[in-house]
Amino acid sequence: MINEALEKIRKEIANFPGARLVAVSKTKPAEAVLKLYEEGQIDFGENRVQELEEKRESLPDNIQWHLIGSLQKNKVKYIAPYVYMIHSCDNLDLAKVISKEALKQNRVIPVLLQIKIAEEDSKQGYDIAQLKQELDEGLIEQLPGISVHGVMGMATFTDDQMQVRKEFRQLKTWFEELRSKYFADKLEFKEISMGMSGDYLIALEEGATMVRIGSLLFGSR
Repeated sequence: MINEALEKIRKEIANFPGARLVAVSKTKPAEAVLKLYEEGQIDFGENRVQELEEKRESLPDNIQWHLIGSLQKNKVKYIAPYVYMIHSCDNLDLAKVISKEALKQNRVIPVLLQIKIAEEDSKQGYDIAQLKQELDEGLIEQLPGISVHGVMGMATFTDDQMQVRKEFRQLKTWFEELRSKYFADKLEFKEISMGMSGDYLIALEEGATMVRIGSLLFGSR
C-alpha cells in the first residue's frame, strides 16, 4: 500500500536538489516505521534516546537513525555505537561527550550545530555569538570523535509565515558565514536541517537540505 503523504512529500522535495526527508517517528510504533521503510524511506528521526533504543531492536539494521531532540550528556553512550547523525548538538560540553563516546566505539559521529533562531524561550540552541567564539578558539573542530556536517534550527511556532521564513533565512545566512569562515575546506559541511510538517515548504525554499516531518506521515500525536 503506497503512503500517499510520503509520495506527495517526496515529489515536493524532488524540486529541491540535494534535499531529503527525515521521517520523524517519535511516539509512533515500530510497525509504522517499518511500513515507511518498506516504501524506501531510510532516514528516521527520534527525539528520545530510550524510545529510539526500544524501536531499533526490532527494526532493520540499515535504517539511518537521526537524534533530533534535546540530548542529555548521560544518554550519549547508548546511541554512540549506531546513531547516523545528531542534529541537536547545542553546546560545547555535549560536543565533548559525543566525541568521547564516539571514540570508544572507534567512530566519528556526524553532528549538526543547533542554533537558536526562534523567539520562543522554549526553543533551544547555540547563541550564534557563543558558537562563533568557540569556533574562533578551535574548540569544536579539535574534537576528534565528531564531524560537523552543518546546522539545525527550529522556527517559532506561529501562523506568521513571514516570521518563519525570516528565521529560516537567518539560519541559511549563518550557515553560509560559518562555512566560509570555519569549514571552507570541509566538504561534509553541507547540511541545513530545518522545517517540519507545518513549514517544510518554506524551509525548502529557504535552503533546507533536510526536513523533519512527522505528523503528515504518521498522523497527529
